[in-house]
Amino acid sequence: MLAANLAADLDAWLRLLTLHDSKDLAGAEPDTMRCRFYHLPAHFAKHARRRYLRIERTWPWASTFTTSWRRLIQLSATT
Repeated sequence: MLAANLAADLDAWLRLLTLHDSKDLAGAEPDTMRCRFYHLPAHFAKHARRRYLRIERTWPWASTFTTSWRRLIQLSATT
């Protein structure tokens, strides 16, 4: 039960902080988020001791995912 509550909270915070301007995903149900956003067609690539996430360019939500990722990285860590 705790894991389900934690997953629901993380999903809600992700939508609130990074997907607030996406009309399709801002108020999406968990099943929609899972199909469109969490199960992305991508793979990890390694080059020169660095890891890269290669996202399929033809995926319809690729730009939404990268925008969300950039917003998450720019958030400051509170202590």
